[in-house]
Amino acid sequence: MGRALELAAEAAADGDVPVGAVVVSPEGEVVGEGRNRREADGDPTAHAEVVALRQAARHTGSWRLEGHTLVVTLEPCPMCAGALLLARVGRLVLGAWDPKLGATGSVWDIVRDRRANHFVEVVGDVRAEEASQVLLDFFAGHRDSEPVL
Repeated sequence: MGRALELAAEAAADGDVPVGAVVVSPEGEVVGEGRNRREADGDPTAHAEVVALRQAARHTGSWRLEGHTLVVTLEPCPMCAGALLLARVGRLVLGAWDPKLGATGSVWDIVRDRRANHFVEVVGDVRAEEASQVLLDFFAGHRDSEPVL
């Protein structure tokens, strides 16, 4: 989570919502990193999770990331939750829950839907206060009121 928080800070410095993500292999090797790049790339799909999953797939030579863990500072949205399922990621470790758009247990639970063809283990609240504070600090400078986290 430490590296994901560093990546989130990099995103904030570029004007993107501060979310960072790291993909870790079953052996504990970091095989993918990402941060939000929507503003930097002008790409609505350039969420930290998607960027990290793409890098991990290139690194491993396979889109199937079975047994891998995605560590992310903020609970994934529906798009990113779907990407976790499609990549067959085994575990998700998240910092802050997203009460507005979270799709791995708070608003929706896409990754553990019994109708899906894959199941992702979810571990939440890892360094949650730090992950939340990064977001609160970012939005305090961009909005009149802070988001509820």
